[in-house]
Amino acid sequence: MTNALRLILLLIGIAMAVSSCSGTESYNREIDGAPERALSFSMSISSSSNQYAERLKDINDVKWIKELEKRTNTDLKIRMFPLKDFHERMSLMFASNDIPDVVQNIGGATTTGMSGSVEAGIFMPLDELLKEHAPNIMREVPEEAWAETSYNGQIFGIPSWLSIPSRRATYIRSDLLEQTGLPAPRSVEEFLDMLRAMKRLGIEYPYQMRENFKYADTILGAFDVLPSQFEIVDDKVVPKFFDVEHMTAALQTYKTMLDEELIPKDFATITQGEYSKRIEGGQVGIWSANAKSLSDVRSKIRKAVPEAEVDIVPSPRGPEQSGGYLLYPNVASSYYINRKVTADKAASIVRFFDWMLTPEAETYFSFGIENDTFQYEDGEIRFDIPETDEEIDLDSFRTGLWFVHDGIYMKQREQLTENGRDMLSAMDNIVSREGLGTVRFFPALNSFAKYPDLVPQSDDVGPKLVIDHMIRMIYGAEPISDWPKVIEEYMAKGGNDILEEATRRYRENNGVSVTENLK
Repeated sequence: MTNALRLILLLIGIAMAVSSCSGTESYNREIDGAPERALSFSMSISSSSNQYAERLKDINDVKWIKELEKRTNTDLKIRMFPLKDFHERMSLMFASNDIPDVVQNIGGATTTGMSGSVEAGIFMPLDELLKEHAPNIMREVPEEAWAETSYNGQIFGIPSWLSIPSRRATYIRSDLLEQTGLPAPRSVEEFLDMLRAMKRLGIEYPYQMRENFKYADTILGAFDVLPSQFEIVDDKVVPKFFDVEHMTAALQTYKTMLDEELIPKDFATITQGEYSKRIEGGQVGIWSANAKSLSDVRSKIRKAVPEAEVDIVPSPRGPEQSGGYLLYPNVASSYYINRKVTADKAASIVRFFDWMLTPEAETYFSFGIENDTFQYEDGEIRFDIPETDEEIDLDSFRTGLWFVHDGIYMKQREQLTENGRDMLSAMDNIVSREGLGTVRFFPALNSFAKYPDLVPQSDDVGPKLVIDHMIRMIYGAEPISDWPKVIEEYMAKGGNDILEEATRRYRENNGVSVTENLK
C-alpha cells in the first residue's frame, strides 16, 4: 500500500469516526459496597513475535487472559497483530475505522504505528483521567516517557517505559573464549583477533550477522556511526554516517571480517529466524541480543551444546571510546483510549492499567498463579523457570500481558535464579554503562514522508539508500573510499530538506529528544 493510499484511507476513517456514536459501558467500581459488572472493552496489541501467541485461533480463550480478567473484573476483547506486519495492520485498522476502545502502539504517540491518528483527534487526552484515577502511574512513570506519549502539551498515551535505555548487549561463548586463551575483547582490534582465534577453533560463524545490520551492528557502534542515528555537529542535525573517517573504518572492518570468513558470506540476506537458529545451534562465537534474554539464550544453546557457557561482556570500544548499541526511546509501548469511549468507561480503563503497578500484578505477571505455576514456601516464592520452547513461549505470553510497567527487567523473578542474577549484574554493571545516543523527533519530521529511501527504516536500521551502499562496499562492488559520494547522493535526493527541517526543529526545541552516548 502506498503512502498516498494510506493517507486517503486514513482521512476516510477519520471522517467516519467523527460521525460515529459513543459507547455506554461502565466498570468495576463499588457502589454501596456492591461491585459493578465487569468492564468490557476491546483492545489491539502486538504479538511481540511470540510463537505461542501467533498460533492461537482466539487469544481471548487463553487461561492467562481469563485470569487477568478475573483479577481486574474485566471482559477483554483482544485482537492481536503479528509483529512482522504490525505497522501495516495498524494502518489498515485506522483506514477502515475499525478502531477498538484501546490501541497499543510500539513506541510513543506520534511514531509510525499511529499513522497520524493522535494528531487527527482519534484518541482522547488523558491528563485529568490519569490525575484522578491512576496514582500509581502518575507516581512511577518518568517525565521523559510522558514526553513521548504527549502531543501539543497533552498526554494521550499510557506508557510502558524503560528506566535504563541501554538494552542490547554483546554475548560471547565463554567456553570458547577460555579455549582461545584470550581475554574478552575491549577494542576493535582485539575483537578481530578474538574472531580469528574462534575461526581457528573451527567455529563456523565467529560473529553472526543479519540482514540490514539489525542486531549485527557491534562494529558500527564501536565507531559510533549507526546509520539510523543523528547527532548535533556545529549546532546542526546530521546523520552519524556523515562521519566519513569512522564510517569508512567501520566498513573496512566488516569487509575484513567477510574476506577472512569471520562472518557468513550471505550476511546481507540472513533472516531473524536463521540468525537465531545458528546461535541456538552452537555455530556462533559472538553476537548481540537483548541483555534481558540471557537466561533463555543459555537454555536454548545448551540443548545443542550441553557444555556451552554464555556470558555478556563489554562491547568493543572504538577510537573515541564509544561502544555498545542504540539507546532505546524511553517508551517501549503505549496505550491510547478511543475518543468515542464514554468518560466513565475511560476512567475504568485507566484504573485497569493503574492496577498493573500493584504488588499483586507484579507477582501475577512474573510468576503466574499460586499452586499452579508457583508456590509459597516459608513465605518465599518457589518458581520453576520454563525450559522447553513451548514452556518459554507460554510463559512469555503471560509476561507480555504486563502492559504498563518498567520494562527493563522483572527483578523479583530474576533474583530467584543464577541466570537471572547474572543478567541483573550484567545489566547494572555492563549494559547500563554503554550505548549510543541520538536525536529523535516527536512527531516525526514531515520531510520523512517525501523521501522514504532516506528515512531510517526503524530505530535500529538505517535508510535503504545508505544500507544498500554499505552492503555493496563490503562485498567489494563499490570502493569504500567512495563514501563521500554516498553523502552527496543522500543530500541531492532530499537529504538537504530533511536536515534543514531537523535543524530548525532542534533549534526551536520543537518535539526534540537528544540523548548522549553512555561511557
